[in-house]
Amino acid sequence: MNVSLAQPERVPAAPGPGDPGAIALEADHLTKRFKAGTRIVEALQEVSFRVRHGRVTGLIGPDGAGKSTVMRLAAGLLVPDAGRVTVLGVDATQNSLQVQTEIGYMPQRFGLYEDLSVQENLELYADLQGVPRDARASRYRELMRMTGLAPFTRRLAGRLSGGMKQKLGLACTLLRAPRLLLLDEPTVGVDPVSRRELWEIVFRLVESEGASVLLSTAYLDEAERCAEVVLLEGGRVLEHGSPAALGGRMRGRSYVVTAQNLDRRELQARLATHPGVVDALLLGDRVRVVTESDAGLALADLPGARIEPVPPRLEDSFVALLRERRGGESIKTPKNGAGPGKSAARGEAVIEVRDVARRFGDFYAVRELTFDVGRGEVFGLLGANGAGKTTTFRMLCGLLPATAGTLHVAGLSLRDAAAAAREKIGYMSQRFSLYGNLSVNQNLAFFARTYGLSGARRADRIDWALREFELDEAADTMSQDLPLGYQQRLAMACALMHEPEILFLDEPTSGVDPLARREFWRRINALSARGVTVLVTTHFMEEAEYCDRLAIMAAGRILALGDPASIRRQARSEAQPEPTLEDAFIWLLERAEERGERS
Repeated sequence: MNVSLAQPERVPAAPGPGDPGAIALEADHLTKRFKAGTRIVEALQEVSFRVRHGRVTGLIGPDGAGKSTVMRLAAGLLVPDAGRVTVLGVDATQNSLQVQTEIGYMPQRFGLYEDLSVQENLELYADLQGVPRDARASRYRELMRMTGLAPFTRRLAGRLSGGMKQKLGLACTLLRAPRLLLLDEPTVGVDPVSRRELWEIVFRLVESEGASVLLSTAYLDEAERCAEVVLLEGGRVLEHGSPAALGGRMRGRSYVVTAQNLDRRELQARLATHPGVVDALLLGDRVRVVTESDAGLALADLPGARIEPVPPRLEDSFVALLRERRGGESIKTPKNGAGPGKSAARGEAVIEVRDVARRFGDFYAVRELTFDVGRGEVFGLLGANGAGKTTTFRMLCGLLPATAGTLHVAGLSLRDAAAAAREKIGYMSQRFSLYGNLSVNQNLAFFARTYGLSGARRADRIDWALREFELDEAADTMSQDLPLGYQQRLAMACALMHEPEILFLDEPTSGVDPLARREFWRRINALSARGVTVLVTTHFMEEAEYCDRLAIMAAGRILALGDPASIRRQARSEAQPEPTLEDAFIWLLERAEERGERS
């Protein structure tokens, strides 16, 4: 791997076949409905936009915005209820087979055969796509070189890391060199290194093969790399244009604020509720603020605060649009302080990991792992796919025994008292893991019973959850029918039902919109203030800035341990005097690879 720390340049608009600026895909008032039980879900509502030849166009929005439905309609796999989609000049509904021979389509869960090798997967998909045998060898070589998979052609697909699987899926999609490439969230769930590698592949395709690309993502930083973006929310188009133009609308409304006499979390909490503030986001030791207008930011109630204007970002515009659409909705502040956490002295270690190893056969998923987490600390576990984060999480939750070493959680040994330790733990998984065919109330009651709550205590906790997470009006709604942000609220409420001392969060904000992500972290900060210890994994590097300390892992070992600022400082150089956390993450992994330590 050789990934530059610099962001890839945005792809310039390049003329495609025919006239410059020719249209590769056009959606015209697309409407699509699905039946979910007794409900009719409006997946798309009169969606219209264009994708120009020789460009990367981003389809941007949270889970449930309609991105995958657009992709399936464009690939001729669904029929719209109204409107039409034209792909390379052909109606995708009327001539779906013709369209499918001209495009490449990589869905979110690309169907790799995990018991076949990389080479065997290529051969299988070449057969399915009718690639001539005399053209295969050269195409395989080019794709393996492009994806960096050349050394792994004999490895079983099931033994590849998440990022490598995504690159193999992309290689299989590109066997016929499509004129239009549809990529449905190709970077979801992969680490920042793999994300950058995938983007470099996409840019090379556009530049060297003249491909047109429609790529969906929930990552706003990725959207900045596109030539044009379509912002979707709730099945409707919010905006369509270049990231620079959309972000530029916020010019004069973006600032960073520091205050020496305030903790960064307290500063963010106060700014988030300050009159005229649309958004307040932790950014290292500073708080990034977006205001309602360009009239400036006055902070007379924060003596000593330093305000500095900064260039606007696409995310600023997206957050403002979401708030406007939702009637000026503000970020929710927990009503009952930090919720259920018990106040306690901060600082004492409540998680202790000493010389821990976990072996599967001859393979070490984790080795020589040592760290502590203090009471009330927000501790982030970061790493490339396959680094050992999930294995570490499972061991700390008492679900997987360590091969060697010791783990203590809340003063209890996970080797001798795993069941007792689990009673002090709350867990929220990456994927919504509650019971979809139970209502909100029924899920809360079920988890309350599971945690041993009964009688008045159980009733009190259910009432607390409904009030605190504003689920009252949805109490009788099936959880599978809730919007993703409300599913996240319910999952967190269930994890906190028994007032745990420690909360484990595995990719908790994956796929949710920026407003839901901000609300979520307000709750986490409030819990931390009351002494609840939080251990979190995330692939959002800006989100990792919310943590008090981070452990960055590779090949089962810790590469760096410290607060975000100290980790960023490690990557400083003359060429990069102010590295981001993502820059530092990649720098650390590159150094590990040079030493032969990256998996």
